[in-house]
Amino acid sequence: MKIGCPKEIKPQEFRVGMTPNAAFEAVKHGHQVIIETSAGSGAGFDDAAYIAAGATIMGTAAEVFAAADMIVKVKEPQAGERKMLREGQLLFTYLHLAPDPEQTKDLMESGATCIAYETVTDSAGGLPLLAPMSEVAGRLAPQVGAWTLQKANGGRGVLMGGVPGVGPAKVVVIGGGVVGTHAARVASGMGADVTVLDRSLSRMRYLDDVFGREFKTSFASAGNTIELAREADLIIGAVLIPGAAAPKLISREQLSELKPGAAIVDVAIDQGGCFETSRATTHQDPIYNVDGIMHYCVANMPGAVARTSTIALGNATMPFMLALADKGWKQACADDEHLLAGLNVHAGQLTYFAVGKALGIDVLSPQLALKA
Repeated sequence: MKIGCPKEIKPQEFRVGMTPNAAFEAVKHGHQVIIETSAGSGAGFDDAAYIAAGATIMGTAAEVFAAADMIVKVKEPQAGERKMLREGQLLFTYLHLAPDPEQTKDLMESGATCIAYETVTDSAGGLPLLAPMSEVAGRLAPQVGAWTLQKANGGRGVLMGGVPGVGPAKVVVIGGGVVGTHAARVASGMGADVTVLDRSLSRMRYLDDVFGREFKTSFASAGNTIELAREADLIIGAVLIPGAAAPKLISREQLSELKPGAAIVDVAIDQGGCFETSRATTHQDPIYNVDGIMHYCVANMPGAVARTSTIALGNATMPFMLALADKGWKQACADDEHLLAGLNVHAGQLTYFAVGKALGIDVLSPQLALKA
């Protein structure tokens, strides 16, 4: 199979879909790997490293899309990239379709088969291709939150860990999954007073057993959420419903109940955000003010640490990428129900139910798509 990896063109996105190691493995499996010139430069991988791995370098994204049977990326294809997809081509990347009707429409019209990293599952009920970036984003969230809290950036001017005689920042993390757990650990390590909200009692018991007094846990009822949010200096949104739009947990009206200059970091922004006032921003212009509350809503947070993120993502995606290349998407998905769960679009039809529900589009079951 011809596997193509174009350079990411989303603003301030420095990751790359394939590392030289992944290219080397694919070439060893008998596949041809085509990399756009300078695709890996933002993550510290030059063209020479890909050439040494056996890949071919092409000068433009159009050449890569035209030559490849499978396109491997990081972020969802931008409008110009979607026009280069063709019928029967395989796209393997993050998609986050639920809050993005235009992308969904374009992918369906392309006739391509699109497998989304974020909905591939594993035998433990996890999301193995989302987890590495969730870990990175979770660890970044307190870091960028602390920066947003600085007075020069519009925040309350509160230091996360405080100093002797002055108490630490109060941090509320909404969601106790991968993002929330990593965010709580880092915020606690910075000396903050941290509370994690979740609706799963078993998850809260797990967090309490493993992390003990590092941070507190509390049940994420609507009343409890806003009560704790009123006292918070920093609120980190870390909720996830796989493939679906994120629920709105704090409304525009409730912003007036928060402390002036409090900071919100919405890690769920890829799925539409979990605060009513959230809108996607970039690393170039990451924060904005709504009613005195500072919002950090960068939609590709892990892109800020592109080398770490690229290697972590590549470690996770490589086995699935090789299975798709070795067997073809139909056989690979027939052999692995967890990979089949990643199928979002095929031959003009939507194949992921949570996206269909969010966008009001009829869905073909992925099992039927395999037989089509």
